[in-house]
Amino acid sequence: MENKNNFTPTENYQKSKNEIGYVDIKNATEEDYKRIGFKSGLEVHQQLKTKEKLFCHCPAGIYHSNDEYDAEIIRHMRPTLSELGEYDGTALMEYKTRKEIIYRINNETACTYDIDDTPPFKMDEEALDIALEISLLSKLNIVGEVHITRKQYLDGSIPTGFQRTAIIGVEGEIPLKHKKVRLIQLSLEEDSCREISDIRHTRFFKTDRLGMPLIETVTYPDMLTPYELKEAAEYIRFLNRSTDKVRTGIGSGREDVNVSCQGGTRVELKGVAHNKLIPKLSHNESFRQWALLNVREKLNKKISKTYWKVTTKEIQPHKYKLDYQPLLKAYQNKEKIFAANLPGFKGILSHFTQPGKIFADEIEDRLKVIACLERPNMTHSEELNPNLNEQEWSAIKKEINAESGDAQIIFWAPQEDVKTAIETIEERCQMAFDGVPRETRKTFHDGTTVFERVLPGPDRMYPDTDSAPIPLNKNYIEGKRKNLPEEIIHQYEQLMKWNIPEDTHKYIFRNNLFPLIKKISENLDFKPKFIGTFLGHRLKFVEGHYEKDKNFDYNMIYELFNFIRKKKLEPEIARKMLPYIYQNPTINKEELLSVIGYKKNDIENLKKKIPTLNKEFDDIKISVNNSSDSRVNWIMGKLSPEAIGNISFKKLREITEDTIENNAQNS
Repeated sequence: MENKNNFTPTENYQKSKNEIGYVDIKNATEEDYKRIGFKSGLEVHQQLKTKEKLFCHCPAGIYHSNDEYDAEIIRHMRPTLSELGEYDGTALMEYKTRKEIIYRINNETACTYDIDDTPPFKMDEEALDIALEISLLSKLNIVGEVHITRKQYLDGSIPTGFQRTAIIGVEGEIPLKHKKVRLIQLSLEEDSCREISDIRHTRFFKTDRLGMPLIETVTYPDMLTPYELKEAAEYIRFLNRSTDKVRTGIGSGREDVNVSCQGGTRVELKGVAHNKLIPKLSHNESFRQWALLNVREKLNKKISKTYWKVTTKEIQPHKYKLDYQPLLKAYQNKEKIFAANLPGFKGILSHFTQPGKIFADEIEDRLKVIACLERPNMTHSEELNPNLNEQEWSAIKKEINAESGDAQIIFWAPQEDVKTAIETIEERCQMAFDGVPRETRKTFHDGTTVFERVLPGPDRMYPDTDSAPIPLNKNYIEGKRKNLPEEIIHQYEQLMKWNIPEDTHKYIFRNNLFPLIKKISENLDFKPKFIGTFLGHRLKFVEGHYEKDKNFDYNMIYELFNFIRKKKLEPEIARKMLPYIYQNPTINKEELLSVIGYKKNDIENLKKKIPTLNKEFDDIKISVNNSSDSRVNWIMGKLSPEAIGNISFKKLREITEDTIENNAQNS
C-alpha cells in the first residue's frame, strides 16, 4: 500500500506522536503506563570500599588524570565461540567496528594481571565479606560455593575481553512504600576501565578503575511506573550505603535500567549515574518502544519484509549543486558519498521516537557506533529542518529510480567503511519490520538515549578456569547475619516516629547518617528530632556553601555535640560552630566559642532587655510591618547573638511573647 499522505516531516512527526498517545512525564498517570504495559527492572552497580582490587593487590580507589600515565598498550579484540559453539551478538557487532583499543596505564594502579599477562590472584576477602553482608541485608539466599565466571566484553572496557564475576546470593527482596520488589541475584565482579575518548576507529581507556570490586544487584521487572523504579533504585543505594563499606562520589554507583512495554522487548539504559534521571529516561524509553511498534504496524501494512532491500548509488555533490557543508567537507576529504533508497519508508524516517527525535536518528546512531562514522554522517528526505531543498531531492530521487512511497538517505564515509555503513542502514530498516531491537542505549540528562551496542545474550558467559570455587561456611554466614546494620525500612519508620522532617530523609540515607542520629541522641541525650533536622538542613547547607577539609568526617559532629553537652550549652550553638569545624576539624572548640562571639549570659539579663527592645520597635520610623510576629522576630534577632548557647530559641520566643503581652496589659 503506497503512502499517499502529503504531510510535511514536521507534521508527520507530530501526527505520529499523537497516534501513539505520547504524554509528557509531567502529565503522565498510572493509566498511561498501564495502557502501554510499562515494565522495568534494575541492575544496580556499587563499588566497594576495599584497600585492594578484586583479583590483584593493586590499590583500589586511586584515580589519575588523563595525561598521567606511564605506558600505552594497544589491543584489537576478536570474538570467541561459546561452549555451545555460538558467537555472542554483541561481540560480533564490536568486531565489525574494527576498533583499535589503547590503554593508558599508570604503574601505581595497574599490574600484569590488569593487562592479561598473568592469571588472577585469589579473590579479595574484604570484598567478598562486604558483598556477603549486603546480600544478607537484601534477604538473598546465599550460595554454598562461589563460582567465578567470565562475561565477555569486546568493547575494550576490559583488556582481557571478559569480566570476572561471581554470584553471591539469589532470590531476595526489598520493601518499597506500597509493595515488595523481588531480587534475582547479587554478584561480585571487577569494574571496567574508564573511557577517555571514542572517535572513529580508536578508543582510549584509563586502567586506574579497572578491577576495583563492584557488586551488581539485579531485580525482577516488578516496577510498573517510572517512580516505582526510582524508589527501588534509591532503596538499593541506601541499603548499600548503610553498611558504610561502599564508595561514594561520582561514578561509584551506577544503574542499568531495563525497560520494556507491551509487545516490546528488554532494552538496557546503560550507566545512569543519578537516580533523579530514572523517571524521565524510563518514561521516554517505554514510549520509544511504543512508537517503534507503531512503525512496525505501518511498514507491514505497506510492504513485505521478505522482498525488502535497500538500493544505493554513489553520487557526486557538484552534479546536483549540493551545498550542505558537512557533505561538501566529506567530498573534499575524498570520502565516498552514497544515496540510499528505502522502498516504502516514506513517513517512517520522520516518525516520532523520542522528544525531538525521529526514526532516522535510530539509523544515524548505528552509523556512529557500528560503522564508526562521526556525526553528522547522513542527511535524509524527511529532515525536520531540511538540509537539501525539494529540487535537489527530486534530482537525487530520479537518479536512484525512487518511487513516490520511498524515502532516501545520503551518507558519506571513507571507502573502507562504506560496506559496513550500507549493511548497518539495511539492518536497522529490516529490524523496523519486527518492532523493537534488543539493545543497550547510552543515556543523556535531557531524558533521551542513543544506541550503544547490541544487548548481550547468554552466549557470552562461561566458567573461569583460572579460579577455583570458594566454599562459604555456614558459621561464617550466620556470624555476618548477627552483625547487620538496621534495615533501611526500619530506619525510615524510626525517622517518622521521631518526627524528623521528610525533606531530610533522602540526605540522611544518602550519607548514612541514621547511626549518627541514634548515637548522639542515645549517648548524649539530645532529642532525635533536633539532631536529624540539624543534619538534614544545617549540615546539608554547610556542605553546599563551604569548602570541606580533607580530614573532616561525620564522627566529628558527635564530638561537637559531646563538647556542647559537657559545657552545658544550648544545642543551637552547633549551627554557628559547624562551618568552622567543617573547614578546620582540628580547631580548638574553646577558642571557637570566642571566635563566634559566645559569652556566658544569664537568662534574667536577657529578659531585662526585652522591654527596652520592645519600646525601640515602637520608635522605629521606617515602614515596618507592626504585626505581633514581626515584633517578636525583630526582638529575637537582636537578642540571638547573646542568647545562642545560653537559652534555646524556642524558650527565648516564649519569654519574649510573654513579656510583650505583659507590657501591653500593663500599659
